[in-house]
Amino acid sequence: MNNASNVSAGKPKITGAIYAAPLGTLLPETPTEELDEAFRGLGYCSDEGMTNGTNLETTDIKAWGGETVLVIQTSKDDTFHFVLLEVKNVDVLKFVYGNTNVSGDLQNGIKIMVNNKDVDQVSLVIDMILSGNTLKRIVIPTMSLSEIGDIEYNDQNPIGYDTTVKCIPDSSGNTHYEYMIAVAQPSA
Repeated sequence: MNNASNVSAGKPKITGAIYAAPLGTLLPETPTEELDEAFRGLGYCSDEGMTNGTNLETTDIKAWGGETVLVIQTSKDDTFHFVLLEVKNVDVLKFVYGNTNVSGDLQNGIKIMVNNKDVDQVSLVIDMILSGNTLKRIVIPTMSLSEIGDIEYNDQNPIGYDTTVKCIPDSSGNTHYEYMIAVAQPSA
């Protein structure tokens, strides 16, 4: 039976939506669990929100006569895309350029070295609120930065890091986990 209350939009939590931590950090297993202190917020994202992409590749097995009789999955990529807007946030800069390529702080000066070194793999947690006061948390145990779009500097748009990350399967073969729970509405 159809149920309109199951239809939802996703909004970031007021306290932030995307958090990164070094690999090996204790990962949450519920949408309400406090994050380990190693997680650092990556600040505001653009109003485009976030996109979870799935690139599924298959091979059709055909029988004599051309009829498809079996479809075999040959690969499946799991990616997330978002635009990070806090370009002066040291944690964002380390996420984009790598921990060893960013030093300092805004008050004393930040140094960014842009080079061909691999950017650190990290764990990500993405927190959002769905319609009807439902909390949703996406946990990516291991991700690699797979693409940074062009960085545009102009007087009409904010500077941002147009970021795509690729999820790496964990020891159980899972690329990410999703947790949801409906929470009570605050009383008036």
